[in-house]
Amino acid sequence: MPLSEHEQRLLEQIERALYQEDPKFASSVSGSRRSKPARRRRIQGAVLFVVGLVLLVAGIPFRALWLGDLPILSIVGFLAMLGGALLAVTSIGARRGGEETTGQSGAAPKDKQSGESGGGFTGRMEERFRRRFEQE
Repeated sequence: MPLSEHEQRLLEQIERALYQEDPKFASSVSGSRRSKPARRRRIQGAVLFVVGLVLLVAGIPFRALWLGDLPILSIVGFLAMLGGALLAVTSIGARRGGEETTGQSGAAPKDKQSGESGGGFTGRMEERFRRRFEQE
């Protein structure tokens, strides 16, 4: 559902306030700044997973590639699927610096600020939220 003009303006105002109050935290949680290497790793992982799936299924009918009773091609396909899934999943939380986002980087300063001032960004947003429901 699209946002109304009023809601879009409020959202833009909230974003500006967040960037002004804590730019480091704001840049770490913004979704538009995904790094290209992480995106590339996700794509590579997905492709490797699909290739592994094809090898897994194709290894069953090719009896010439079996070693005794072990379907070697299927085992290689399974390992490729596992590697592709791990590659894609580990790149989901990756950032530019190669470290993973855990949410802890911005949590401590935010708690410290709200405990000291109480009138910061979150306090203003909570007050607006309360006023909105009191008016109805």
